[in-house]
This record gives sequence, C-alpha cells and structure tokens, in this order.
Amino acid sequence: MSNTAINNSDFITKAEAIILENISNEQFGVSELADLMNMSRSSLLRKIKTQTQLSASQFIRQVRLAKSMQLLQEGALSVSEISYQVGFGNTSYFIKCFREQYGYSPGDVKKGTIPFENTDDEIPFLNKYKWHIIGGVLFLVVVLLLVFPSKKGEVSAELEMEKSIAVLPFKNESSDSSNLYFVNGLMESTLSKLQKIKDLRVISRISVEGYEKTDKTIPELAEELNVNYFVTGSGQKIGDQVLLTIQLIEASGNRQIWAEQYNRKVVDIFELQNEVALKIVSSVEAIVTPAELEQIEKKSTENLVAYDYYLQALDPFLSRTNEGLTKAIGLFEKAVEQDPEFALAYANIAISYYLLEMFQMEKQYTEKINSNADKALLYDSKSAASLIAKAFYYIQTEEYKLALPYLNKALEYNPNSVLAVQMLADFYFRLSPNSNKYLEYALKGVQLNIAANDSVTQSYICLNLGSALIQNGFVDLALTYINKSLAFAPDNYYAPYLKELILFSKDLNVEQTKNQLVELWNKDTTRLDILQEVAKFHYYDEEYEKAFYYYELFARTREKNRLDMYPQEDIRIGKVYEKMGLDRQASDFYASYAHYCEKDESIYKSASLAMKYANEGKEEKAIEQLQLFAAQNNYQYWILVFMKIDPLVEPLKSHPEFEKVMQKIERRFWENQARLKKSLEEKGLM
Repeated sequence: MSNTAINNSDFITKAEAIILENISNEQFGVSELADLMNMSRSSLLRKIKTQTQLSASQFIRQVRLAKSMQLLQEGALSVSEISYQVGFGNTSYFIKCFREQYGYSPGDVKKGTIPFENTDDEIPFLNKYKWHIIGGVLFLVVVLLLVFPSKKGEVSAELEMEKSIAVLPFKNESSDSSNLYFVNGLMESTLSKLQKIKDLRVISRISVEGYEKTDKTIPELAEELNVNYFVTGSGQKIGDQVLLTIQLIEASGNRQIWAEQYNRKVVDIFELQNEVALKIVSSVEAIVTPAELEQIEKKSTENLVAYDYYLQALDPFLSRTNEGLTKAIGLFEKAVEQDPEFALAYANIAISYYLLEMFQMEKQYTEKINSNADKALLYDSKSAASLIAKAFYYIQTEEYKLALPYLNKALEYNPNSVLAVQMLADFYFRLSPNSNKYLEYALKGVQLNIAANDSVTQSYICLNLGSALIQNGFVDLALTYINKSLAFAPDNYYAPYLKELILFSKDLNVEQTKNQLVELWNKDTTRLDILQEVAKFHYYDEEYEKAFYYYELFARTREKNRLDMYPQEDIRIGKVYEKMGLDRQASDFYASYAHYCEKDESIYKSASLAMKYANEGKEEKAIEQLQLFAAQNNYQYWILVFMKIDPLVEPLKSHPEFEKVMQKIERRFWENQARLKKSLEEKGLM
C-alpha cells in the first residue's frame, strides 16, 4: 500500500498504523488517536500539521480513503460495504469525500473508467512524490524562518488549529420583537446539534450571550473565546415563512468560508436546522460518526405548535431563576399537551423541578422529576437532557451511585454538554468526593465556558476552578484563580471565604485566619458556612467558650430552618458541648455523627470513623481506620492541612503508628498529585 504511506517519519508511520488498526471504527477520531499515541490532543494536532500540512482529522480521513482505494481495486466488496469497512458509516458522505480526494467517484474505480490505473508505477508525478515535495518545502520554510523570524505567535497559532467553534447570538431582523424567541430558538438548535459532535469543541451559550451587540471584530472575539470558527446568523419569521441568513467565518483571517440565505416555510424548520448544522460540519471538515449523524438528524417533535411552546420556554428555562423555571414548566407542559411524545420537553420539566428545590431539605417535586424523566427516556433514551433528568432524580433521592452512569452517558451523547460537565464536577466535589475527577471536570468546564457574558459569571468560573485546584494541593495556582475571581467580582459570595482557607494552608496561622473569618462573618451574619468555620477555628485553638458561642448559634439556626448541612461537624460540636458540661446535648451530637458515619459511602468514611474512635478512647481502632484511609486515592488536600491540628487527634499522637500512618497519607497524596498533573497535561487540560 505504497500510495498510502503518508510520510517516512516514524511518527507518521506509527500514526497511520494505529488508524489502520481501527479503520472500521467510525467513532475513531483525533482524541482516540492522541490517546493511543500517548500524546495530548494539542501536541498531536501540532505534530501532524508540521509533518503533513494536514489537520489531524484530514490526516485520518486520508488514511481511510487510501485504504478504500485499495479495497476498491481489489474488487471484492461493494462501495457501500467498503464505506463501512473504512469507518465512514454513511455511504453518501463517503462518496462525497472520495470524490473530493481523487476527483472521481468510487464507482468509477469499480467500473475501471478512471483515466489511469492507480498503481505505484503510474501515479502522476505530483501524487507519487507529493510528500517528498512537501518535505522539501517544509525544510525551506524552516530555513527561511531561521533567517527571517516571524512575528511572535504567527506560526504557533496556525499549528494549534483545532475545530473549535462559537455560535454567536442570531439577530432578529423582524420588526416584531415577539419573534425574538423564535430566532433565539434557531440559534439554540444550531448550537445543540453541533454540540453532539466529539470532533468539535463547541463553547457554551453562556460564553457568547454577552456578544449579541458587540462592536468587537472577529479576531478580537476569537482571542477572547479561544475558538477558530464562528457561526453568525440573522432571521425573521413572517407569517408562515422563515427567512434565515447564516455564515461560517474562519477567525484567523476573518474569512467567510460559507454563507447561505434560506427562505423556507415554517413547516420545513426541522429540515432547515439539520441542513445548516451539516453544512457547518462539512465546511470545518469535522469527522461525524453515524451515531452522531443520527443524533443531529433526529427531530425532537413533528408538532409545530408544541415546538413553538418549547421555544417560548427556553429563555425563562435558561435563566435558572425560580420565576423563570416556574414559567418554563408551564410552557413545556403546554408543549407535551400538543405532543405527548416530546422527550426534550419532558426532560426540561424534570430538570426545572429539580433546580427549583435543589437546596431544600424537604422535597415535594421528587415524583414529578421521576415521572417526567422516565417519559423523556421512554421517547428518547439517547438524549443528554433525558439522561441528565434521570440523574437528577437519583441525586434528589440520594442514590448517587445510580446517578453517575446517567451523567456519563449524557456526556457521551453530547460531548459538549456544559450541564453534564458541571454536574459531573459537582458530583465529584459534593456528592461522591473525588478531588482528581473534580479538577478534571472543572477544567473541561472552563474549556466550554471559555468566556462569560458578565464579570459575575466569570468570577464564579474562576472560583470553581480555584476550589478544585486547592483540593488537589495546587496552592499557588488556586490562589491565582481566587484572586482572578475577586478581580472580576469583588463581592463574590464565596471567594473571600475560600481565599482565607487557602492562605491558611500556606502559613498555618490559626489566629490570623480566625480573626479574618470573624471579620467576614460580621459583614453577613446569615452566612452559616462562615459561621461554622469561625466556630471550628476557635475549636482548633482550644478556645472552647468562644467555639461554643458560635457552634450553638450555628446548631440552633440549622435546626430551626431544617437544613441538612455540615453533618460531619457534629462530632466537633459535641466535643465543645461536652467541654462546656452539656453532656446530654453532646451525646445527641455524637449520635448524629455516628449516624452520618454509618450512611457515609465516600472515600472519607474510614477517616471519619477514626475521629469517632479517637473521641471514644478507642485508639487501636482509630489507627486501624487511618491505615485504611491511607490506602485511598483522590482525597482532598484539606486532610493534610487540618487533621494534625484537630484536638480530636491529640490522644493518637502518642501511638507508635500515628506518625507513620500520617506520613503515608501525606506521601500518597503527593504521589497522586504528580500522576494527576501528568495526566491532565497529556489531555491538554492543564
């Protein structure tokens, strides 16, 4: 197969061999190749571009097409069979790509009607020797760059080219402002269809919302949003007609790649949405698997009245306010009245109900979440929204392990789903703690939420990443992002609080941190999160009377408002009450903590039990639990910071095994952090 030898280099030969090994797998793309080459995606893109002047997806496609040429010449298989065997899946798309590559159709090869036989001896000079020529040109370019250096960033920007895209808000050209929801719906549809393609990085709607009336140029937007392509559009609805103008722009040269004007009847809106999405995909040369193509071409409903209600519901639904969610539920319910099989509407009803009472202790919508999620899955089991809706039901019922497969599957069907990524980050932060995975999904979320429509949103994005970084012991980097968070929004609700804890992890100054936390709490005495931290730092300093003052206030407020928060603190609250001679109340808190340990299914269970046994004077059992904990992975950096200064641990310090087990916990943490850093770098996330 001499005509498929892409390059003589070991790297290209190895890459080609891996692609050929996976040639029939239509889902094999750039990410899979990068994994098997043990490289980050960005490194792979750069190296393939350097050695072949092709993008990675073009390179993969060329290997597939070269293999198809060989199979066609052998003559044993039909064109359709070959298209599937080389991983195209969609025969018409295979024929289109083949014709673009060779200038004639696969059928012409089968019939023997092409103008030359594609043998090594008869390949036209430019085809046969094109890689030798390109190699010579590249060598000349390198020499010229050494003599005449380019401006900083010009070459690297080209080599880092990837299929990243932003869909800017569409403009409503209608004089009727009530049609705005319809035009927004066209933008949302385009965005959601592109998000289903793994070979594309599609940034979130929230990242582009603020650019609706921007005066910034495309290159300026590209730098802010870190994307290479933009979709812009305008539309209007006049009676039963839809007028839509779409263009695709390559950011680096502010060059229009494709533009089209459509004048269709409203009844053809679904075909129009598919046509636009597929045209964009084709223009940026993204690899689309058959499964992804099926998702893109799927119609969420055939009922135009139902769809209109759905579009009206989107803006209030995406507002995430209680008022907006309540309004959206009513409109989504009207949609399913018109189409009882409208899966996306059912899913969004379930999601809305979950968001309405996410932090409420008493749940009243649990059954509504479940029934709507089940209907969504019944009518579309491959919808990311349906799967997320069902995950929310299991989170609502605290069956966290059952929620995880649904969240993972949602991300599989929609690799650019911001909601799925955010929920997975929250899952590994709050529901089933795993600090490594929390950081990985926080970083993925930043890639999709690369910018925000306002400084407050950007502030919270930085806050979330700072939180994930400190949990994994990246102290200085965490502090950098917390400072960025505060720079974007100085009145950020959580950033000042987290900053004090990060600073404490650097200097371990209990007195200073305690005073700073008291100052923060005095600014807003409704903050129970800061209140319990103030109490805890007084407890760490063994100032039990002051700790009692704050803990008592915290416990009373928590009970009065029936809040299910900070149950892990009950052992410390109990200890403080015991020090104050309130043995009966202390016993109640100890019992509550024992119940918490019993229910705990996280990696921290053995650490929690160690505290319980230490408090009960059962030192051997406490050490046994610490040894079990020392075998865990992905625990938070806070374990290293706070465990040694906790008075509960004091009785264990005289035990001959205590220092050894604490050293093991610390050593394991830093070894795990090193592996994590390497893994994130290889994935191009850090």
